Amino acid sequence: MRTIVLACVLVLTMGAGALADKAAYLDLARKGWNYQLRTTMVGRDLTIPVQINGRDLSGAALCLVGERPNPASQEVIDAFRALAHEVYGKPLTQRYAGRDARGCGTGRTVLLRLYSGHPPNAALSADLTWMNEVYALGLPVGRDYAATSPAMAQTFFGHRGQGTHIMVQQAALPSVGALETAYFRSILIEELFQSFTFGMDILRFERGPGFFSKLQETPMRMDRLPWTSRAFMRALLQSHPGALCQFDIFMMHAVARSPAKQTVEPVFLEFIEAEYDQLAALAGATMADPRFAAVVDRECRQGSDSRI
Repeated sequence: MRTIVLACVLVLTMGAGALADKAAYLDLARKGWNYQLRTTMVGRDLTIPVQINGRDLSGAALCLVGERPNPASQEVIDAFRALAHEVYGKPLTQRYAGRDARGCGTGRTVLLRLYSGHPPNAALSADLTWMNEVYALGLPVGRDYAATSPAMAQTFFGHRGQGTHIMVQQAALPSVGALETAYFRSILIEELFQSFTFGMDILRFERGPGFFSKLQETPMRMDRLPWTSRAFMRALLQSHPGALCQFDIFMMHAVARSPAKQTVEPVFLEFIEAEYDQLAALAGATMADPRFAAVVDRECRQGSDSRI
């Protein structure tokens, strides 16, 4: 989960089923994509050039390591792969490389580690050590890393290219309840979406009748709740939509078609403003496609189902 601190957030509302207006979409695009990259890794080589453009991952390979995806995770992955192929025009291939990330090879790869139960911090450290070797990321040698949330996505830029690492918790049992199903689906969708668009979380401090984007997040005190608790799952589902909203699909199309070299540049927002009608039409058609039903939320109403 990627976060960026914002001075203020515009609260947006819309009627059920109605599209956000052009100004609202532009405002959200500015908050989620017009940012400055920051690093929290002390000691990292900061001379490495960084380019932020989600389109760079079009046609990449998705390499799964750790646990094999359970049926619910695989359903999300398949739907997202189909969505990425539709939007970017290139297939997002998938393969399972076993427990060790070294089996993923050194091509254009997005590494997705799935786990259940406690976070595999030793495996996370091994993954990043291997990526550091492959891409010359400039990470401190010999450092151990630990998960800071049940789902994490990080893109690293190195002297020999860039690498994306995603680590997401999935259900340990083959069949779980509605709450667990919605929770695990939500966190996997979020990390895949952010990795393939470079969108950042948009903090929303006031509650409203509905969300416009999976990136919008209402801050909640969850630091003392165990990640596996129902209270944690319920709070997270209430803090943002459970799947991708129409705005998110709109932004995927914008990232795919923009002439901007980097999506953090003003020209990216200018492109969205100029091509708004076409992008909105593409997003509407994509949302209606049943192939992507597992990763989209056509209502994006406040929180999750109140019965969960």
